[in-house]
Amino acid sequence: MPDPDLAPRLRTLLEQLPDDAVPITYQQAAEALGLAPPRTIQRVALALETLMREDVAAGRPLIAALVVSRRGDLPRPGFFELAVALERFPSEPAHHEAAYRQELARVMALRPRTAG
Repeated sequence: MPDPDLAPRLRTLLEQLPDDAVPITYQQAAEALGLAPPRTIQRVALALETLMREDVAAGRPLIAALVVSRRGDLPRPGFFELAVALERFPSEPAHHEAAYRQELARVMALRPRTAG
């Protein structure tokens, strides 16, 4: 059963992380949210999809870009599939990484600056 509370909690987590702590992995997000197995990564991914839909509807950069796979520095394939379906990314896979880098830069540019 999906946790309706998870997407807003995940958004808050991502908004509050310091710039030098992002991006984080799906596993780090699951741990920070206190999720217990089973299917912790799947639950994070579903919450990220909710955030992506909200961000596109509101005309905001995709905050989900702050979460990446531990196997590299890119989100999982589902992120790209949904970004294409939401018409945020080009359909051509060869352009996905560049589109992701631009999206990540947009998210980072809108993050609040903290004195430090």
